[in-house]
Order: sequence, then C-alpha cells, then structure tokens
Amino acid sequence: MSEDDVATFGFVCVQNAGRSQMSVAFAERERRERDLGDRVEVVTGGTHPADEVHPEVVAAMAEVDIDLSDRVPREVSTAELDTCDVVATMGCSTLTLPDGVEGRDWALDDPHGQDIDRVRDIRDEVEGRVRDLFDEFFGEE
Repeated sequence: MSEDDVATFGFVCVQNAGRSQMSVAFAERERRERDLGDRVEVVTGGTHPADEVHPEVVAAMAEVDIDLSDRVPREVSTAELDTCDVVATMGCSTLTLPDGVEGRDWALDDPHGQDIDRVRDIRDEVEGRVRDLFDEFFGEE
C-alpha cells in the first residue's frame, strides 16, 4: 500500500461478543503501535448481536492489558461492509459480501462458555491473525 492509502478491515461474527471483539481490539492496538493513525479504519459487528461481550473474553483480554468491559456488541450493516477492503469472519458467518470486498473465514472456535485456557488459546490465535493482516497490508515492523 502507498503511504496515502487507507485500509478498512471488518471483523464480523454472529454475536459480536467474542472473536470479533478480540479482533478489533488487537487491530486498534496494531494501528496505535505501528503509528498508522488514520490509515486504518476498523468495522465490527454481528449478524445477531449478544447483550454483552462474553465475560470469559473480557477476562482473557484483561490479561493482555486490553479492557473490553465497556464494549457493547452491535449489529453490522451491509453499508459498513461495503466500505471494507477485507472482512474477516470468525467461522460462524454466512455473509454475502459485495463485489470488491475480500472475505476471509478465520474458522476460529467460539470462546463462549469455554474454560479460560481455551479462551487464551483463541485470543492468541486472533492476535496472530490480526498481526499477519497488518503485516500483509503495511509490511512487517
């Protein structure tokens, strides 16, 4: 990407209460740590949002100094997805994406109701995939 290009990444799952919330939080951190400022836009949501971010996800993310306790799952709109360069679904979505939007199914296990060790494994996998996405678009640090 040229230095003036903006990338828009979407992170979507059914409830927007676990995997996609972890993904967007790691994307926000990558954007900040790589000093990408307004070069990266992040979209997140679910097709059937839950009432809250799963408590086990909040706990696992707190262990890596990311606070998700104030995040609220939300519905994602087709218009939002239209603006994305890449939309990563979490192995739980049958979204039909518009032409020109690249879809990637990350096929991640649902952390909801899992024990904390399994949630940590999912969190670490999400972190790696988000880092790889940033490396692909912006080069390795």
